[in-house]
Amino acid sequence: MELKKLKFVVFLLAILIGLTNCKRDNNDIVYNKKYIDAIKKVRKDFSFYLTSNSIPGGSIAISKGGEIIYSEAMGLASKDLDVPATRNTKFRTGSLTELFTSLTYQLLVEKGTLHPDSSVQYYMPEFPEKKYKITLENLVNNTSGIHPERAGEEYKTKFNLNLQKGIDSFKDDSLMAEPGYYQYASSLNYNLLGAVMEKATGKNFEKIVQELVIDTLHLENTVFDQPLGTIKGRSDFYDHNIVALLINATSVDLRSQAPSKGLLSNAEDLVKLGNAFLFSDYISEDTKNRIFTLSELKSGFLAQNSNGWMILEDNYGRKIYARTGSVIGGGATILIFPEEELIVACTVNATMSMQEPPDYKIATYFLPEPEKPEQSAGEASNSAASDK
Repeated sequence: MELKKLKFVVFLLAILIGLTNCKRDNNDIVYNKKYIDAIKKVRKDFSFYLTSNSIPGGSIAISKGGEIIYSEAMGLASKDLDVPATRNTKFRTGSLTELFTSLTYQLLVEKGTLHPDSSVQYYMPEFPEKKYKITLENLVNNTSGIHPERAGEEYKTKFNLNLQKGIDSFKDDSLMAEPGYYQYASSLNYNLLGAVMEKATGKNFEKIVQELVIDTLHLENTVFDQPLGTIKGRSDFYDHNIVALLINATSVDLRSQAPSKGLLSNAEDLVKLGNAFLFSDYISEDTKNRIFTLSELKSGFLAQNSNGWMILEDNYGRKIYARTGSVIGGGATILIFPEEELIVACTVNATMSMQEPPDYKIATYFLPEPEKPEQSAGEASNSAASDK
């Protein structure tokens, strides 16, 4: 009889241990109970986004007033190994990398290391002269006239390429237009800007960003991708074929394009970056103004983005700083409402070739109800009549 009781106790202990382990696995979430109703909606929306787009895994984080009020990872970091994504999983951020590059550039301008009006040749005499002068400010704002990257070139499988060698693929090309007249999004602008930073500082580009941004802002899960090395917590990468079926992404080496699409990160670190712009004294007000102020083009039009950021207003007049980045095998978004001190960031481990994350919809759950426009006397009369 005593033996039966002992076996029963051992059986209960085994169940309790199992339940404890399950709870620990599911506790990789940060949330503020004050926003629990909104967070439930967010979890539903983000989960549906991953499922409906056949994305194995992703992470999402939301900050309000400088505090992370929700952070969670969903799905798998590796389908082959059945490894779940965690809040520390590192995803490819694609062209969102440019936000780190532009911030590094502006910090070097603040230090006096770089000068916005100087020509590329001032720092890189070996870069061929063009018909017109290309300044560093042209590069960071995509107004240089350098053509966009040609389809297919960015994903050619090349290894052991550094940033300086990557410039060779376009350095002899003619400009599309006189610098300053039009704004053409081109990753080549940022690759060239990164090469200029290396020449001006005598340091490797990745090390410059590491010192000035990543380490200083304590971004613990942000690192440049190294395809031939091991990186703790790095997600596997996925893509979709021509019939939208999920496949393993082609291996690519992005080191020669590090300033434009080479970073790995997660949602929490992107939120930390956003909070640095809103609250950190490390980034001066002058630098913030330079980053988020749209410039006027020589053509008379206002630029659509500044230093890699889209500067927008929604239908209710709320200012928004936004950026979406996609690359083969991953993508990321960040949305900042500066006046409301709200930030939403997402990262995923599949090419964002279909639908972008519902970050704006998610943000509205944490924004105050917008005021309805005042009705005129005639509108109010018509409304009252229709209610009868």
